[in-house]
Amino acid sequence: MSSITATWPLLLGMGVLMLGAGLQSTLLGLRATLEGFPTPVTGIIMSCYYVGYLLGTSAAPRMMRQIGHIRVFAALAAVASAIILVQGIFVQSAVWSVTRLMSGVCFAGIYVVAESWLNDRASHTNRGRLLAVYMLVLYVGLGAAQFLIIVASPSTATPFMLVSLLISLSMVPIAVSAQQLPQPALPKKVSYAELYRNSPLGVVGVCASGMISAIIFSMGPVYARLRGLGSSGIATFMAVSILAAVLTQYPVGRLSDRTDRRTVIAGVCTVATIVAGSIVAFGNMPHGLFLLLSAVFSGFALTLYSLSVSHVNDKLEPAQMVDASSALLRLNGCAAAVGPVLAGSLIHAFGPPAYFTTLASLTGALTIYDLWRKSRRSPVPPEQKGPFINAHPQGMVAPIVRTEVPKQ
Repeated sequence: MSSITATWPLLLGMGVLMLGAGLQSTLLGLRATLEGFPTPVTGIIMSCYYVGYLLGTSAAPRMMRQIGHIRVFAALAAVASAIILVQGIFVQSAVWSVTRLMSGVCFAGIYVVAESWLNDRASHTNRGRLLAVYMLVLYVGLGAAQFLIIVASPSTATPFMLVSLLISLSMVPIAVSAQQLPQPALPKKVSYAELYRNSPLGVVGVCASGMISAIIFSMGPVYARLRGLGSSGIATFMAVSILAAVLTQYPVGRLSDRTDRRTVIAGVCTVATIVAGSIVAFGNMPHGLFLLLSAVFSGFALTLYSLSVSHVNDKLEPAQMVDASSALLRLNGCAAAVGPVLAGSLIHAFGPPAYFTTLASLTGALTIYDLWRKSRRSPVPPEQKGPFINAHPQGMVAPIVRTEVPKQ
């Protein structure tokens, strides 16, 4: 409780920020559909966010060395707040692509600041619980944001102004309460080749989870709209998809700590594949059942990043984990940039069912690869396993990593 009390400005600020970020992503996908943007074009627009995210994760540490954590947060949040207003004024695909990339840069820097603060306040004895509370705040903020689309028509400028307002307000508790954080030393470097040699399944799982989460967060509203749902229906679909992950993260992570993580990954992917395939095969199912199955799919699929990162860290030295986390984020972001383009193109070619078909294909392929890897290598001994890392890819929320800034 003392750690939570010490970090309440961060938790409050990030919760408000997630309300704005969650509404922004759903709003852009929905407005693009209402404006008649071709689905592949919408996919490209949404993918630009992840390109910007990659740039932001590289630039943010250097910015923090030069001007400090809180100034970086305030500056990037101000730019992000202005960007959404530009998107509301200029409803054009080219403008949205550029501004969506800029949003990715801004949010990446904001997340790096947040993670640095959180890890500085956490200890070895309370880190897991503190990060769990942080993730709960983020998921609840994202889920609640989906219902804000009901407040104002997405065809007007009002929701764009609401997003700008929320992002601006998120700066207040952090800017008032935060202090400059220490700057730890450089961690030990680790290459992509070494990561893959140590944990092929973990690396492939990180990439697959990036595509899956990006498709869910970016193309989910587009799919729901094409399926014929109104604003309230889209909000409900996205909310249940996001909030389901709140319920699954801890039990799935606890199970993976007690058994072979590869078995858990295979089980999660198998369930997700069967559920997504059922939605495609039985397209005329009752709406309540459709929402339930959508929640089950997302609840399981959105644990894949945490499982994969934890599996990779089981094979690493402690000094390698920071650099490995950064490398995994970049791989995840590259894959995430491909996901919306792939899904948007397939939806355009084959219709709305291609949304869950694409997702089922990704989880199914990861299941097959998982089982093949299990036949090639023995499991990690229990005494060498590290704790489950409750993390999330950068599809929408901040991934939990030990982000460190080198000393000057």
